[in-house]
Amino acid sequence: MAAVTIDSLLQNPTLLFRPKAKVLLKPPRSLDCSRNRKLPLSRGSCLCSFNPRRTIHVVRASSSETALIGNFDTSSSDDILYKDIFPVKRIEKVEGKFFIRLDRSKDQHDWQLTVGCSLPGKWILHWGVSYLGDRGSEWDQPPKGMRPPGSIPIKDYAIETPLKKLSEGDIFHEVKIDFNPSSEIAAIHFVLKDEETGAWYQHRGMDFKVPLVDYLEDDGNTVGAKRGFGVWSGALQQFSNVLLKSEASHADSQNNSIESKDSKNKNRCLEGFYEEQSIVKEVSVGNLVSVAVRKSPETGKVIVCLETDIPGDVVVHWGVCRDDAKIWEIPAAPYPPETTVFKNKALRTLLQPKATGNRSGALFTLDEERFGFLFVLKLDDNTWLKFKENDFYVPLLGTSSVPGQYGQSDSTSEEISSKSYTDGIINEIRNLVSGLSSEKSQKTKTKEVQESILQEIEQLAAEAYSIFRSSITTVPEEIVSETEITKPAVKISSGTGTGFEILCQGFNWESHKSGRWYMELKEKASEISSLGFTVIWLPPPTESVSPEGYMPKDLYNLNSRYGTIEELKELVKSLHEVGMKVLGDVVLNHRCAHFKNQNGVWNIFGGRLNWDDRAVVADDPHFQGRGNKSSGDNFHAAPNIDHSQEFVRKDLKEWLGWLREEIGYDGWRLDFVRGFWGGYVKDYLEASEPYFAVGEYWDSLSYTYGEMDHNQDSHRQRIVDWINATNGTAGAFDVTTKGILHSALERCEYWRLSDQKGKPPGVVGWWPSRAVTFIENHDTGSTQGHWRFPGGKEMQGYAYILTHPGTPAVFYDHIFSHHRSEIANLISVRNRNRIHCRSLVKIVKAERDVYAAIIDEKVAMKIGPGYYEPPSGSQRWSLVLEGRDYKVWETS
Repeated sequence: MAAVTIDSLLQNPTLLFRPKAKVLLKPPRSLDCSRNRKLPLSRGSCLCSFNPRRTIHVVRASSSETALIGNFDTSSSDDILYKDIFPVKRIEKVEGKFFIRLDRSKDQHDWQLTVGCSLPGKWILHWGVSYLGDRGSEWDQPPKGMRPPGSIPIKDYAIETPLKKLSEGDIFHEVKIDFNPSSEIAAIHFVLKDEETGAWYQHRGMDFKVPLVDYLEDDGNTVGAKRGFGVWSGALQQFSNVLLKSEASHADSQNNSIESKDSKNKNRCLEGFYEEQSIVKEVSVGNLVSVAVRKSPETGKVIVCLETDIPGDVVVHWGVCRDDAKIWEIPAAPYPPETTVFKNKALRTLLQPKATGNRSGALFTLDEERFGFLFVLKLDDNTWLKFKENDFYVPLLGTSSVPGQYGQSDSTSEEISSKSYTDGIINEIRNLVSGLSSEKSQKTKTKEVQESILQEIEQLAAEAYSIFRSSITTVPEEIVSETEITKPAVKISSGTGTGFEILCQGFNWESHKSGRWYMELKEKASEISSLGFTVIWLPPPTESVSPEGYMPKDLYNLNSRYGTIEELKELVKSLHEVGMKVLGDVVLNHRCAHFKNQNGVWNIFGGRLNWDDRAVVADDPHFQGRGNKSSGDNFHAAPNIDHSQEFVRKDLKEWLGWLREEIGYDGWRLDFVRGFWGGYVKDYLEASEPYFAVGEYWDSLSYTYGEMDHNQDSHRQRIVDWINATNGTAGAFDVTTKGILHSALERCEYWRLSDQKGKPPGVVGWWPSRAVTFIENHDTGSTQGHWRFPGGKEMQGYAYILTHPGTPAVFYDHIFSHHRSEIANLISVRNRNRIHCRSLVKIVKAERDVYAAIIDEKVAMKIGPGYYEPPSGSQRWSLVLEGRDYKVWETS
């Protein structure tokens, strides 16, 4: 999917439904099966690292491909040591026009809103209306008579209407919406979607709003002549704001006015307007880089010929290596023309245009004993091309071993990493023990809290022992004495992984619509893995009343709107083949019934798990259950399952085991875990033994008079309490960190990112090994937009979670967007420096306009517009990443 930009207009994910008081009062699915709309709620710089343990990728050319090599004698196959073609993709910008027009319709009685775009593509207008007297930013669906032909309703809050050309010769795709000015509609809201790329175009990170009454508050997203839009500031550039005044007089307009529900504002006075702007769409363009290597019979030197069909100035950033370690070195002269030295680590050569064709290239003469030739391509200061996120590598000795996807292992490196990791665990145990044993602690801590700390110590010890066991050389089974009794392996806590996981959410709220999402994702498996992700979270697989999957019905029916059970198995197999673990999204809290009881209430289940109303909790008034009282909060859209029933737990354990065995899931994302006790989760995880598990425990942060409190200890304590109830067998999404990042970035209050003790203020500051950090998901972003991350600041959020402890999760829409290269670079920094869920953070600045921290003494970072540079001293820092209001450094 190509990335698309319109400067700050582009926001991905999509619609902005902000909380009325900027407070998320309830989890997104606590209302009804349609996710009720009334819920209150630079690319990177230099990409090569000169690190001996980075991933180097080698490809073999297909015999069917035609080489670009010219002016290079390949007639003698004996001289050719290597010949290859590397496909590369780059982004090219296409400019066009986007317009909004409001004027009278042909009958002069109604009015008409027209939205158009001159760029090719499959354009969709995603729109809705608000009515007189409405408060907040929710949408409603327009009346049926107002909907243009081809419109499709989206849930109960919006309409999608395709833009079409009126005739073959037209430049613009457009859509016209007719409305009666005497209706109760106060405003029309919309965003523009390019369905080919999945990008959404918004106004300053918000929905476009066309007011149809005089008194609506201009909250920064209003368009129209009456709002004085002559120039849009910032990166939106200048609008051509040509006002088409209505031929009707002001008095004539008043005749069409309606009686407002607001007693202070009774008149509607519409004026026609036309607004136009430049729109930029980025499309992915494929090119080839061709390389041939031969040995010169005259000099005995090796000659590398490199050519490409990439237009414009292309600089090759290159070096050589002596062995399999792939450490970049500068070779001896001679060098090609237009070559410069870069920081005594590499060379840069401007490729020269070829006499024929739109190609450029260079010849590199190298000593015979060199092992390999390494390079990346630099198109401009912000655009670097690599091969599948790795440096291009060309073997020079005629034969070479092809490393796997993650390169060849370095046992010394792994031993050091394991030792560093276990040392961190040991130090954490010591701190916990010291805190527990101190006299002051014993007086102030309750028995429950002390037991909680002891349980955490046990979990830490188990993790350390797991690493210790994995480092011991195993003895072949055949040489073990038959009389020797094998000691049972120590049972490690389920669902906690290794600590080095990076999670990808592999879907969004609209993914079910294609009906073949599993197959679409299968095609991207290698691509996602190559970015550095180790775990992927797939959507709910079961048959469901709602197409998104969160209203499950028959748990053993895995034919869903995302694809068939066979396609799901294919996808999981493909993900395993590229080295990724797979999480299934399981909904255990509630289940939709198949049949009604004698009172007409849906609470009798069918399918393989044909439960009766004893499986439903007794205190949910909607579903007349005969079970026990709920152990958590009720989800009112479907029968809440009573997990205290032995037959329910037995069936669910068998189901989870079946999913592990039949589908191949490696772990779970647990939906709406606020609905039932964490102790039941412990049972389910110990039975299914997942590699990794994470729960969605979501409730409101603390606010005072609409302002977020600095101290969010009570919020993160509730999440920690749930994790503790599972006995630490699962992690939880760090909703606290997301909420604090919202306020810190949106209001330029970066001081919020340090708690009263100088630690990260979210769950990651208290229990980092169980904190899954994120900035967006299918609920908060996508077309749901229930709690969208501040627009234009997404990369600051990722710079925070991808450099800090905890297990970071990245949203699908952000991966396949213009953020992709920056996210990939941050993941590379995290992996290169072995940052893990327990890495140590030293917060060095948390001020109004800047936050800065040093992680494991190896990575320094800052976010915010304020100034920060890491201290110069015994450590030498190199700036490796820089984007909009964020920087990342590594130790040299």
